[in-house]
Amino acid sequence: MKSSGIIAAAAILMLPSLAMAADKPAAPAAPAAPAAAQPVLSPAAKGKALATDRNKGNCLACHIMGDGEVPGNFGPPLSQMKERYPDKAALRKQISDATIKNPTSIMPPFGKHGILSNSEIDQVIEYLYTL
Repeated sequence: MKSSGIIAAAAILMLPSLAMAADKPAAPAAPAAPAAAQPVLSPAAKGKALATDRNKGNCLACHIMGDGEVPGNFGPPLSQMKERYPDKAALRKQISDATIKNPTSIMPPFGKHGILSNSEIDQVIEYLYTL
């Protein structure tokens, strides 16, 4: 019981200093560190990320392309795309809905089914033009 009395007495003696500390203005907060700058990716770099993303383009499931690992072999190799599709609109139609040109195509209609947005298709095209 004696120790609880000592603790209570110590607390009472500290109250004035605690009150004085509460009256002092708080020290200014340290300036926040600048946020790490996110690298700005080019449209082609964004397109590569989309083309290799298993939940988006997933081009590697069916095509050999660039430095992709474990490519498929159902579709044609994605190489020399600028020469094969000099008109970006034709390549856009192919990616958006390959069944327009080939009704028996097994390529998913990325645009028609909303798998990729128009801007994402444009980014994939920018990447394919680097191959």
